[in-house]
Amino acid sequence: MNEILTELARLYPDARPALHFHTPYELLVAVILSAQCTDERVNQVTAKLFQIYNTPQKMVELRQEELEKYIYSCGFYRNKAAHILSASRDILDKFGGEVPDTLEDLQSLAGVGRKTANVVYSVAFGGDAIAVDTHVFRVANRTGLAVGKTPTEVEEGLMRVIPKENWSKAHHWLIFHGRQVCHSQRPDCSHCTLKEWCEFYKHKS
Repeated sequence: MNEILTELARLYPDARPALHFHTPYELLVAVILSAQCTDERVNQVTAKLFQIYNTPQKMVELRQEELEKYIYSCGFYRNKAAHILSASRDILDKFGGEVPDTLEDLQSLAGVGRKTANVVYSVAFGGDAIAVDTHVFRVANRTGLAVGKTPTEVEEGLMRVIPKENWSKAHHWLIFHGRQVCHSQRPDCSHCTLKEWCEFYKHKS
């Protein structure tokens, strides 16, 4: 475990979120849009959306159909639009217009699940959390860092083996490795410097 984490830290010392945002609210909206969508596409969409609708107060001025037109290219646009508007209303009604800064309160927002809450909590507010997206789930299971059938199981496994102060960093390390090396369909094992300790590579070999 230590060798894998040490190597990931060496490989990706500057790993950081790829989503573009300036405020916790912009990050929240971007993360909701990023579900099953590339960060590049989300950044293209939010570059236009946030020119006007970058606060919950401004966002709720939109009808759902209007918001759907902005975010159509992100996929699942009806559900995402509904979630963004519902979360925005909750922020206004329950939290005085400010995105809450605790995991419990973030998860109380309509349409905000554990992964989204973890990302916002760790990135926007500096909290200790590990958000398990598809990349984190894949790399953790393949390497053997944390084996689980659900994101929650993998999250709990990673929290056991990674020091708390590195949770947020490790989240980004695993994402970068999943994007650059440990691809979903064709993992580049020949160029992977983790293969000496990787369970997937051992079985593959």
